[in-house]
Amino acid sequence: MRTMLVTILAFVLMEPVTCGVHRFVMHGFGARLHASHHQVRRTRWEANDLFPVLFAGAVMTALAFGYDTSWEGTVVPAAFGITAYGVVYGVIHDLYIHRRFGVLRGTMAVLDKLADAHRIHHLYGGAPYGMLLPVVPAELRARAALTTRNPLVTTGP
Repeated sequence: MRTMLVTILAFVLMEPVTCGVHRFVMHGFGARLHASHHQVRRTRWEANDLFPVLFAGAVMTALAFGYDTSWEGTVVPAAFGITAYGVVYGVIHDLYIHRRFGVLRGTMAVLDKLADAHRIHHLYGGAPYGMLLPVVPAELRARAALTTRNPLVTTGP
């Protein structure tokens, strides 16, 4: 039971962590790498793809540490929760919203709401920074409603 709670808690806490990392790292000192994500992709990969590689490396390091210490009951399930969040994030963001690799087709209303919030982020380069529970300022949502679709966010028919 404790393992499941730690895993779920880690998954849930990843949304505010992701929001903060996106805001202060990707739009802060890591902006040079992340800028490739806000441009039309000319190749299959973009510099921004280094971020998930770095994040996965950190989680693998935590797993190695967790399995080797008395913290195994906390660190390992937390790493599993973080990994699950990363998988959900990747599927929604890369495969659904940006239609990378041509894997997913069609639309889903609940995911289209996330895509719309992400479109607003791409339009203005600011909020919302979250992915699964994005907080979109009302004035940006109203402004974006008057703007045509963003070519970087490719959901929909």
